[in-house]
Amino acid sequence: MGLSDTLASINWLAVIAATAAAFALGGLWYSKYLFGNAWMQEVGLTQESRDNFRLGPILSGTALLQFVSATALAVFLGPGSTWLIGLQSGLIVGVCWLATAYGITYLFEQRSLRLFGINAGYYMAVFAMMATIIGAWH
Repeated sequence: MGLSDTLASINWLAVIAATAAAFALGGLWYSKYLFGNAWMQEVGLTQESRDNFRLGPILSGTALLQFVSATALAVFLGPGSTWLIGLQSGLIVGVCWLATAYGITYLFEQRSLRLFGINAGYYMAVFAMMATIIGAWH
């Protein structure tokens, strides 16, 4: 199957839904209600510095990158996937590729296990969620 066939087989509504869900989960995950305060402490940010973020470029860049990730997951899963295949594949990607990559980087950077748990945990959850959405929505 060529690139054009692969792109034509993607359910773009599922990709957009997965992107939106990932964006929403990130907003919640890094909010003060879940891990935002601990994350800010671990990376050395203050509320004042966070209030000075240029949110437009950050949020638009995040949405674009989430869309690229969701598109890659759709290609990876293929048109015959199910919600269960999506969930399993998303967990494999999140745990075995992303979390391990974070782990290696964090070991060399001497970052805390707490920060690893926050960031790697987000990617394990978000890729499982995105792949489940894409797998379930043919």
